[in-house]
Amino acid sequence: MNVATSLGLLSLPRHLALMAGLAIFSGIIVRIMISIGVPDRPDARKAHTQTTPKSGGVGIVAAFLLGVLLLYRYGQVSRLAEGYFIGVIAAAILMAAISFIDDLLDISFVIKLLTQLVAAGAAVAAGLSVHVLALPYYGTIDIGWLGLPLTMFFLLFVTNAMNFIDGLNGLASGVTLIACLFLAGIAGLYGGFFVYTAALLLAGGVAGFLPFNFPRGKIFMGDVGSQFCGFMLALFGVAAARFEGASLSFLLVPLLLSGVLYDVTFTLLRRLFAGENLARAHNGHLYQVVRRAGMDARLVALAHWGFTILGGIAAIVFLRPDAMAKVGAVIVPVVVQFGWTAYVVRRAARAGIGKW
Repeated sequence: MNVATSLGLLSLPRHLALMAGLAIFSGIIVRIMISIGVPDRPDARKAHTQTTPKSGGVGIVAAFLLGVLLLYRYGQVSRLAEGYFIGVIAAAILMAAISFIDDLLDISFVIKLLTQLVAAGAAVAAGLSVHVLALPYYGTIDIGWLGLPLTMFFLLFVTNAMNFIDGLNGLASGVTLIACLFLAGIAGLYGGFFVYTAALLLAGGVAGFLPFNFPRGKIFMGDVGSQFCGFMLALFGVAAARFEGASLSFLLVPLLLSGVLYDVTFTLLRRLFAGENLARAHNGHLYQVVRRAGMDARLVALAHWGFTILGGIAAIVFLRPDAMAKVGAVIVPVVVQFGWTAYVVRRAARAGIGKW
């Protein structure tokens, strides 16, 4: 039974109409942000060469919040008021607010991290945390108190990973849109009210922003967009393990974001083993290196869209009861990332790029 029938909300066409309306609203806000022109100036670690407006993510956040208000007004208010919906939305708003301030004032990393900790803690306090893990062959494992630090780490890591990966036109926003559509579809089939609702709202906001950012970047998301999207996707990942209609896995969002999470993890480990300062800005992510080696930035973004689609297919396969299918769903995206890494290394070598 899908969400539209089991929860008695609107029909699917009306859901899609709401998403389209939010996309239009988001686009209007993005146009306003272009005219305001919060500047993002080029430097050695950035892909753009001309000063370009940023904080286009304000349109994404505004559309998402409008969607929440509309559902409170015209949807099932009592259902929205239950559980952790209000708490996690409030946490996401806090994340967006401090990120927007960072876009304007360039605040210190320590303050940003503290705010992220508060936002993640608010989500956990609202009841959103992982208590069990569903793994192939092992079934469901109760991880007890370890669920709290695991949840906090996951929320912070995915939030910052999306922020790190937001360096090329359409990359982070396209990944977010595709991931949201897959998550909404899966949640709709398995009765995950929060993920279904929030993923569609976020998809609407990102869909309105994307045409202004890809294939040509008239405006960038900024931290307000990338961190908000990352935080919401991380919340979806935790919530996916708590669907009411089925015992699903914490791995769904990591599968969808396999390209992003692999790139960030690989880069952090490479720099750590090289003795580099992890807090220092750089342009050594795989997606940045392959662009520096001559690959068209649009193709790099499309490659990551492809990784997300592959991750979505893997997530669907992972939901099958067959243990071998689950194992294959995890292995295939990892193997693809190994292949991508080898390609980037070879291309960088041919381009004469030495130290990354």
